[in-house]
Amino acid sequence: MSDISRDEVVEVAAQACIDLTDAEIDQLTKELKVIVDSVANAAKVATLDVPITSHPVPLSNVYRADVAGPSVNMAEVLAMAPEAEGNMFVVPQILGEE
Repeated sequence: MSDISRDEVVEVAAQACIDLTDAEIDQLTKELKVIVDSVANAAKVATLDVPITSHPVPLSNVYRADVAGPSVNMAEVLAMAPEAEGNMFVVPQILGEE
């Protein structure tokens, strides 16, 4: 069993500016103990003869070739827009900047 204490959960929550109820603290303490114990069990299984991987199945380049293809007609697309100016869409201002 891990040695994550209730006080440690309270301290970390305070550092993260998270207000927790007593019930939430108790629940998180239990959950963190399970997580720490699971990681400890996984560390026991890991051996030096098993290579470290980020994915269980080796991957090769899965991307297709970047080939230019036919595009849409800009005039047609701009004609469908609610508002356009030149070759650009006009959209509402959202950041309050001029």
